[in-house]
Amino acid sequence: MTELYSIPVETIDGETITLEQYLGNVLLIVNVASRCGFTPQYKGLETLYRKYKDRGFAVLGFPCNQFGRQEPGDERQIRQFCDEHYSVTFPMFAKIDVNGANAHPLYRYLKSAKQGLLGQERIAWNFTKFLVSRNGDVLHRYGSRRTAEDIETDLAPLV
Repeated sequence: MTELYSIPVETIDGETITLEQYLGNVLLIVNVASRCGFTPQYKGLETLYRKYKDRGFAVLGFPCNQFGRQEPGDERQIRQFCDEHYSVTFPMFAKIDVNGANAHPLYRYLKSAKQGLLGQERIAWNFTKFLVSRNGDVLHRYGSRRTAEDIETDLAPLV
């Protein structure tokens, strides 16, 4: 089991878990925000999740307020927004930092496993995505502009 599955995370409902329950699944881990120009990507992420969830795939959404303060709400408000505007059913987690001294250990792990453009570890903006294999290998890192539809090409052969 890789280190990824032992990292504690808090669900949007306040329960502390590890990602071990997702062992054996293909994962798309995304830092999300409700007031971002990329927020409409929730729709594509939800579509992808519904299409492949029965084949061992999950989207994991991690709200983050580090980019332009575009996720100002608390977890209850975030959940309500996702439900009302995008009917999100994929797993959502508590708000975290993805960069800096308080970066969540999950994002420290993901960034070190798969650097961005020119080897940069820092997350550049909301809706950066990491595609993780069934055995926990971080296969791809996608910038904010890459949509769920773009990623499906890489995802489909894995599920």
